[in-house]
Amino acid sequence: MDVLEQNETGQDTSIRCLIRCQGLRTLFSARYSPLAMSSDYRIDTEKIFRKHPFAREILDRLSAAGYEAFLIGGVVRDAVRSIIDPSVPFSPHEVDIATSALPGEVRRVFPDRPIVGVGEEFGVLVIAAPDSQQYEVATFRTEEEYDGRWPGKVELVRDLAGDVVRRDLTINGLAATRDGEVIDLVGGIDDLKAGVIRAIGDPRVRFSEDYLRMLRTIRFACRIGGEIAPDTASAIAENAEKIELISWERIRDELLRTLATADSARGMELLDRFGLLSRILPEVAAMKGVPQPEEYHPEGDVYVHTLLAMRIADEFVKDPIVKLAVLLHDIGKPRALVRNDGVNMGGHDAIGARMARKVGIRLRMSKHDIARLVFLVKNHMRVSDFPKMGRGKQVRFLSEGENQSGESLRQRYPLFFDLLQVVVADCEACAHRSSGWAPILRETLRVIDHMERVCDMKRARALVDGHMLIERGAVPGPALGRALEQVHDRILAGEVTTQEEAIAVAMELLLDDAKGKGDRSS
Repeated sequence: MDVLEQNETGQDTSIRCLIRCQGLRTLFSARYSPLAMSSDYRIDTEKIFRKHPFAREILDRLSAAGYEAFLIGGVVRDAVRSIIDPSVPFSPHEVDIATSALPGEVRRVFPDRPIVGVGEEFGVLVIAAPDSQQYEVATFRTEEEYDGRWPGKVELVRDLAGDVVRRDLTINGLAATRDGEVIDLVGGIDDLKAGVIRAIGDPRVRFSEDYLRMLRTIRFACRIGGEIAPDTASAIAENAEKIELISWERIRDELLRTLATADSARGMELLDRFGLLSRILPEVAAMKGVPQPEEYHPEGDVYVHTLLAMRIADEFVKDPIVKLAVLLHDIGKPRALVRNDGVNMGGHDAIGARMARKVGIRLRMSKHDIARLVFLVKNHMRVSDFPKMGRGKQVRFLSEGENQSGESLRQRYPLFFDLLQVVVADCEACAHRSSGWAPILRETLRVIDHMERVCDMKRARALVDGHMLIERGAVPGPALGRALEQVHDRILAGEVTTQEEAIAVAMELLLDDAKGKGDRSS
């Protein structure tokens, strides 16, 4: 009986089952060539080559030299998905190529191009194209002797099948020829059609090879809106504690990729369901069961509110750092409630900002991203007072992180724009709804109009600074800083318009400050 048929008991004895249930790599690679397992699907490689023209040349030159070469992984998955569901856009951002050529052979085929051996011992080279784009070209390989993070043994092989079965998920195991014929050795097309995220072979084995794959599985469930296959889900739950073996840098990257999807709230729910959330973001898990005043939060406790805010943010927030800020904006509430003897959660924004900084450090985020995250968590409550602030303070607030060369609101005032997104998600997830964020947005537009007519922080600092005042006899110190802040506020409010006036006001403020000290000392 052919292995592609069912046996007399009706059991599935297909290649897919053999790989999934028994892991018969040797049998698989020896008996089934890629061409024998090609599917009825053909992707539009011309669309890929228009954006990545050198990818075509890589495939052509390797093939002409007598080697097999295929497009593989994400670019094929996304192209097939757009065929299955035409409403899903396909834009080939990156192109990976797998080949039977060994690294030395690849170098001989491309003597005219710069090549970097980013992982040459693992068969991975990066070829620089004439247009400066870079293409990863990897030799087919098998892997063994894992430690839960990396393979201890890698063997470069000549067949595509051996390479595919060591990959993580069926939907990521698709390959395509230069002409677009899709090769499906693991049932990835069927799983894409069904919206199923399934590990290749035994999921316990796949995850034990690299426990980060548990997070990747959740990320792809969010990315394609799919369900995780039961055996794959069980393997994640059974191995959740092993995520602690993975470096925080790798966890951070997967977490941010999940937050960048349009279904990141579900991603957080899946992390919690499988026991991963408390190990990665215990501060978020700690919000569960923390009560809130029903008058303002009829939706439920702090955790329920946060997930609802995440679902709302998924509709319009693209930046994963802003999504992370939405996720962390109320992490200070449990501690604030304890500190305030259970009466209220006042000060949770300041507490949350300190906690967010620690989260950012733990995740090995850049200083710039940590600063953004802390600003957003710290100010998500303060911004509610924005309409009541004096004009000078409004301009200062709006100007945090100002980019003078920006043209749009988002480009020129990036931090404040990000903060508006956090506030909208927060307000829409509680009783305030638009009454919480609409007055802030209206006032923002008024302040921007005022700044365009009067001046901004750059202009205010140009009118008067500390050096100008010191040259006129002012003494460096706190009093000088206070005077500058006050005169800048008046400039920003439109009350002071010339340099002469600004200097005069500043010197007068310094004199009043000195007199005040004299009166107090007497």
